[in-house]
Amino acid sequence: MNGHLLLLGVQGPEITPEEAALFRKLQPAGYILFGRNIVSAVQTRKLTDDLRDLSVDEPILAIDQEGGRVTRTKDIAPALPSANAFAAKGDPLLSARAGVLIGDQLRLLGFNLDFAPVLDLDHHPGVQNALRGRCWGRDPQKVIDHAGSWNRWLRKRAVRSCAKHFPACGRALSDPHFDLPVSDATIPDLLKEDIIPYTALMPELDAVMLAHVLFPAIDPDRPASLSKRIVTGLLREQLGFDKHLVLTDDLDMGAIADRYKDNSDVVAAIEAGNDLAMICHRTERAEAAAKELGKLSSYAIEGQEKRLARFRKKLHGPLKWSEEKWESLNKEIDELVAKVPELGSELPNSPVADY
Repeated sequence: MNGHLLLLGVQGPEITPEEAALFRKLQPAGYILFGRNIVSAVQTRKLTDDLRDLSVDEPILAIDQEGGRVTRTKDIAPALPSANAFAAKGDPLLSARAGVLIGDQLRLLGFNLDFAPVLDLDHHPGVQNALRGRCWGRDPQKVIDHAGSWNRWLRKRAVRSCAKHFPACGRALSDPHFDLPVSDATIPDLLKEDIIPYTALMPELDAVMLAHVLFPAIDPDRPASLSKRIVTGLLREQLGFDKHLVLTDDLDMGAIADRYKDNSDVVAAIEAGNDLAMICHRTERAEAAAKELGKLSSYAIEGQEKRLARFRKKLHGPLKWSEEKWESLNKEIDELVAKVPELGSELPNSPVADY
């Protein structure tokens, strides 16, 4: 089995005995936590500590902590403003401050990877494509200025970052949580705008997440997340992201789950050049997925092995837990929230806001 090529979700606020047995057996690369896993700060820290204890190597302990609607800790701490709000305020120093506070917050809770910043350009602000409020703007330079400042200071606080959703989920006209969006963009179109933030920030990115969007002009058969033409050909070979950790977005989203059966999505993801396949919700299929991945030759996953080993060396352990530090951080977050008014939206929420 190749369970170490998986990144898995956890069912609830505590690890069940069944999950513990599964995780010990598979030794996945790591875990992602959602709102369903977070009841209090102390409980969350215990959960991340327990996941570490199940792992032979330092595991990836990831979360989607962007600010705004995508704040997994919103029930236990104040939520920082969204990327959209910081961009509207127009001061990259405030965006940098948000990176500092999120970094300290996540390390106290035991996380070492944040699935952020979003680098998508906001091509369709009037469409619910899962990105409402999550983009830094339509102008690549504005995205570079604000997301770059945020990312730089998150990493200075010893939390790894992951840019998303390559190459351009911002071009989607529908929500990939429900179905597979299609974009007619070509590689020259993407290079002209959408990919600029990735190449500009490449030296300061630790990882890249692939989008569940189909680009027929590039690969008519596979969405970006499962496309060798996009993952290996474009991202790794043409653009030079050959040493970054690269992973799929959640393979349990409707864009993928409704089209690929029997873990063919997991195998396709690794064969395309991803280092990790992410199963966030239907973790009961993880063992079967690991067995399918075990059929791949050692030669086929040699690159993944090297990049995973390199990435693990970048991971930092948690800060010593302190209730006083936690309360102090919450006050600092409140102070920043007061300086950056949130922008409203009349569009309905995407499921990403409620996980």
